[in-house]
Amino acid sequence: MTDRMIVLGRFRSPFGVKGQIKVESFTEPPEALLKRSVWQVKRANGQYEPVTGMTAKAHGASGLWLVTLPGVSTPEQAKAWGNCEIAEARSQLAPLPAGEYYWEDLRGLKVVTTDGKVLGMVDHFLEFPANPVMVVKSEQAEHWLPLTKDYLSNVNLALGQMVVDWDPL
Repeated sequence: MTDRMIVLGRFRSPFGVKGQIKVESFTEPPEALLKRSVWQVKRANGQYEPVTGMTAKAHGASGLWLVTLPGVSTPEQAKAWGNCEIAEARSQLAPLPAGEYYWEDLRGLKVVTTDGKVLGMVDHFLEFPANPVMVVKSEQAEHWLPLTKDYLSNVNLALGQMVVDWDPL
């Protein structure tokens, strides 16, 4: 079995005339992405390509970074990188303290309320200013749950399940 790739960021659109590319970091803190000397970039063909030698600077207050890649010096060259994912093999990520999880580890878990009602499976996450939201989907409904310790009662990765203190109404 191959090591799962965890998405740490994404290339967005070209910026300016010198081939810079906007990059969105999904790491916490966001600059942790920039400290990695090698980025595994998923290209349009679905294959990961190691990228080194990039430089970056903050793009104002947007939360994005302006990245310069070696050999990319025009907007046309930069466009080829648009929407490519920046990832890392799961085994290469630092272990987290007890009770903390990478979002990717939660994706696909069955979500059950404290009174035993199955809400569905964790599908994806959304980032909002107040806190992230976990989107849980079933055939009947979609639930948006705040991803905070106030609502997570128990996460059991071995069982593939999490218990939430949430009333779906």
